[in-house]
Amino acid sequence: GRVSPPLAALSQVLRLERSRRTGIMFPLQKLERYLAPGTDTARFRLFQPGLAALQRAEAFFRSDRGHPIDYVSSAVRMDHAPPPALPEVCFIGRSNVGKSSLIRALFSLAPEVEVRVSKTPGHTKKMNFFKVGKYFTLVDMPGYGYRAPQDFVEMVEAYLQERHNLKRTFLLVDGVVGLQKTDHIAVEMLEEFGIPYVMVLTKIDRTSRGVLLKNVLEIQEFVKESTQGCFPQLFLVSSLEFSGVHLLRCFVAHVTGNLPTVEAS
Repeated sequence: GRVSPPLAALSQVLRLERSRRTGIMFPLQKLERYLAPGTDTARFRLFQPGLAALQRAEAFFRSDRGHPIDYVSSAVRMDHAPPPALPEVCFIGRSNVGKSSLIRALFSLAPEVEVRVSKTPGHTKKMNFFKVGKYFTLVDMPGYGYRAPQDFVEMVEAYLQERHNLKRTFLLVDGVVGLQKTDHIAVEMLEEFGIPYVMVLTKIDRTSRGVLLKNVLEIQEFVKESTQGCFPQLFLVSSLEFSGVHLLRCFVAHVTGNLPTVEAS
């Protein structure tokens, strides 16, 4: 079988020197020192679990005989979706935002799980369901915008409105370019349906610190002023360097009810 990449496990991150370790575990905090004095950073630290919680969360994403992590099925219509037996989270975003790459990074400690990552944007045409033991289900949704499936709207709207076990939607936004017109449409849909969601900025390794900081501050302001259902803290991730991946695993475990108390450090 495939082996997990470096830094996929928290134990590997903890061997790094302190500033690099913090940058991988809490990438948003790494940006704090570059902010103007007096900038409100409360929304940078709303979800700040301690090491014990991060380690407990990681165990959910590590498969073994008693805790299998499996691709379950794909669906183009809700009547093809598996029964809504477990708490569920879904990942949506533009076709080339790096959604499947992020899901592969989250599942990197279970290398036998097949998450297809395509060089061609818009490869995910169906809703793909992954079952994480007896704890929760993670759904990779088709990308919107460029090369979205024709029936994207019907598929995704039906899912969001009918899936009563859906605990949180993760809206992925390209950290290089920030919020795009199609992202605003997705936000409007989530707000209209009253779906709780969180924004995740991807590809943070591909942008300069200045551009990333600008995008973070602009999106945080947008979330504060223009949204009701969005969690106020952004999550920053790099699927390549594993920045933010450990924190995101912890948030998924938390919102699915599997880490009821998250101790802040």
